[in-house]
Amino acid sequence: MFLYALAIPLQILMQSFAGCLSSKPISIINLKKAIILIYLNKAEIIEHDDKYIHSVNDKFLVPSILRLVQYIKTPKKNVILSRRNILKRDNRQCQYCGNDVDLLTIDHVIPRAHGGEDSWENLVCACLNCNNKKGDRTPVEAEMMLSKQPRKPDYLFFIQCSVRIIDNRWKPYLYMKE
Repeated sequence: MFLYALAIPLQILMQSFAGCLSSKPISIINLKKAIILIYLNKAEIIEHDDKYIHSVNDKFLVPSILRLVQYIKTPKKNVILSRRNILKRDNRQCQYCGNDVDLLTIDHVIPRAHGGEDSWENLVCACLNCNNKKGDRTPVEAEMMLSKQPRKPDYLFFIQCSVRIIDNRWKPYLYMKE
């Protein structure tokens, strides 16, 4: 039971600038790391559950959202180009016909034979029918239009997609609709 409780995902937020109240999400951490940050006075609780975790001498509120006390410079985080992340970005839907079938392929918008690269802007999800119909042609040549222009997702999008069970209190901090 105790180990399960320590694996509860939390969101940690970073202060944007000194004196500024707005924050941006850094990452999702577990309860054990959150308690350590609170105990060392490196983070403060913004949102919490009505539960406590007890130690021998102390008790701590179970946090849901933390903000770091001091600003720390973090390197810009990039989302890695992979099949899994392209499927997340395109919401597991064919970008030509809009179907959400189980078997999706990754299609080069501009085919490799025409100089197309492996990049966020050139790769999309496509069902087998659309991928075969398009073949080794551009969407214009195949008379198949994309439902939306592919682009590189930002790290915030990656955090939004990676959270399976979202705590409703997180939504305003992740810029999601309530």
